[in-house]
Amino acid sequence: MSEDPRRDARVPVLQMAVVAVIASAFGIAAGLAIEWFPERASTQAGPIDHLYDVLIWSSVPIFVVVTMIVLFSVWKFRMRPGEEQLDGPPIHGNTRLEVIWTAVPAIVLVLLCSYAWVVLNDIEEAQAGEMRINVVGQQFAWTFEYPQADGKPIKSNDLYLAKDRPVRFYVKALDVIHDFWVPAFRMKVDAVPGIETRYRITPSRLGTYPVVCAELCGLGHSVMRATTRVVPEAEFDKWLAEQKAPAAESPDGEVDGKQLFTDGTGAATSCGSCHTLADAGTQGQSGPDLDETLPGKDAADIEESIVRPEASITSGFQGGIMPKNYGDTLSDEQLKALVAYLGKVAGK
Repeated sequence: MSEDPRRDARVPVLQMAVVAVIASAFGIAAGLAIEWFPERASTQAGPIDHLYDVLIWSSVPIFVVVTMIVLFSVWKFRMRPGEEQLDGPPIHGNTRLEVIWTAVPAIVLVLLCSYAWVVLNDIEEAQAGEMRINVVGQQFAWTFEYPQADGKPIKSNDLYLAKDRPVRFYVKALDVIHDFWVPAFRMKVDAVPGIETRYRITPSRLGTYPVVCAELCGLGHSVMRATTRVVPEAEFDKWLAEQKAPAAESPDGEVDGKQLFTDGTGAATSCGSCHTLADAGTQGQSGPDLDETLPGKDAADIEESIVRPEASITSGFQGGIMPKNYGDTLSDEQLKALVAYLGKVAGK
């Protein structure tokens, strides 16, 4: 008496199920154990990390099951010697199975998308006492503006934030598409010319965190960096008050070259956002360290490096990093003042 062929057919399925369960358990454990992200520094980071954990719980078993079926099919239904010229037998599809493998992924996707929407809706909810900060991206630096009641914003090359004070960023670009991202906050958004994008975060951990551009924006993309400084609220208020203090006026009301270097103009990002210069207190790293390259240069060399940056490229740097339009965006008075200031520093 022959054995029931259906029992023989169920044996490999049962074996695959056992292997799939074991492999899924190991995969989920590994996925949850790996530290995929930097430390959390905002209240939004926790829900986003939890969403990622849910995606691991759901995606690993699906990946394992699909892989097991593919490998089993390759082994069970592989071509044997002598079957090279044979066509497979005519097979009618299993309608019930097709409905199941269409409906189940659809349900999973709907559930995951619904959960993701709930998380996004929750972290984007407006908070009382939000502070507005304008973020300006330009090849290859970030500038942060703190709007003031008198209409003149405070500008900074570093992003200063008060711990536990909600912030809403208003992001724009002056040239090409950039992407404003602080990995420790988890949130990011494109900076698009002609469009103002935005998102909210609430800093929750003191410390310094990198700001990066997450969109390929040119040769200097990899060095388009800034620093986020999350400080106690009292320290932030003190810093803000210091920035509000009126700057010393230049003799005869002339343009202040040092202030121009550190603060920039409405048409250009500050030089200090890309260059290190001890006299100006800047620590930019996108361009050459001026403390090393300025000494010995005369006014003509300095002016040419501003209006024609491709004429002479410092060793270790690539062309195309520094904007080529400063000859247009700077007025004659501004260019003269900037050259005079840098010439003074070069002669020290």
